[in-house]
Amino acid sequence: MEVFSMTEEKATESSGQEEKEKLAFPEAAVVRIMKRHLDKEKMIKKEVKVAMNKWLEKVVETVAKRMNKVPYTMVSLNEFKEGIKVFETLEEFEKEKKRILAHLDAMKQDIYRLERDLGKTEEEVMEMG
Repeated sequence: MEVFSMTEEKATESSGQEEKEKLAFPEAAVVRIMKRHLDKEKMIKKEVKVAMNKWLEKVVETVAKRMNKVPYTMVSLNEFKEGIKVFETLEEFEKEKKRILAHLDAMKQDIYRLERDLGKTEEEVMEMG
């Protein structure tokens, strides 16, 4: 009969679960990164840990497939950058979207002020908005 310490037992239990679910990445590494960016008091449910792991696997697959489209035998940093371009573009798009929405809100406020200055009542201004 073997005696396991609590740490060894948890590691065995954890790796057994990962093998059952066929997760691509060690759960501890994924959780460590998530916790680095979450508030300290936040706890992460198991289903979120698994979902994040599976999503990361899909991201890696997508990038690898994009890198595989080049005819070269050696995949370089340039192919990697091309592979992740779609994700980088999405981040930039989201930033630009927020900037445009903020600009539109400022324009709306300017319009309301101009309408009031030109004599529209508050009710007319609100009905138009």
